[in-house]
Amino acid sequence: MKFSVFIATSLDGYIARPDGDIEWLFANSDPNDKEDYGYADFMSTVTCIVMGRNTFEKVLSFPEWPYDKPVIVISKTMTILPESCVGKVEIFSGTIADLQKVLEDKGYERIYLDGGKTIQSFLQARIVTDIVLTRIPVLIGSGLPLFGSLDKDLKLKHLETKSYSSGFVQSKYEIENS
Repeated sequence: MKFSVFIATSLDGYIARPDGDIEWLFANSDPNDKEDYGYADFMSTVTCIVMGRNTFEKVLSFPEWPYDKPVIVISKTMTILPESCVGKVEIFSGTIADLQKVLEDKGYERIYLDGGKTIQSFLQARIVTDIVLTRIPVLIGSGLPLFGSLDKDLKLKHLETKSYSSGFVQSKYEIENS
């Protein structure tokens, strides 16, 4: 089973402003730019999405539900889903090891991890297998960092880097000691 990250950060490494706002992601975008930066290809390989409650709440603010895959929300406090998510989303409150077993039992092969705290927890647990990191050419100064502290280094193997006319730079890595 693969646990994959596909995420964008500011050049200073933040995934959101301190209040969770992500509008800066779109500030420099060209409305005529139809580039999806490999997202559709990535999502075509994903069998399930795992995210934290904060990310889930942000996704709920989008004009429409963006996923056609099963979604599991990790939360110790949320117990009821909005009516619009019933049948699309499952709440999970156990440990990462317990979740791994659930995902395995359901036959999921590639899990897309989304949300800073979720990604940090899975990195700390040493089960993330690969990362696609897109740097957006903006400095936001402060915010929610993608990476948190680790008890020991994680070695990454660089697979490729691609730059786009928008100024976005995307690098793909495999985690060697996961």
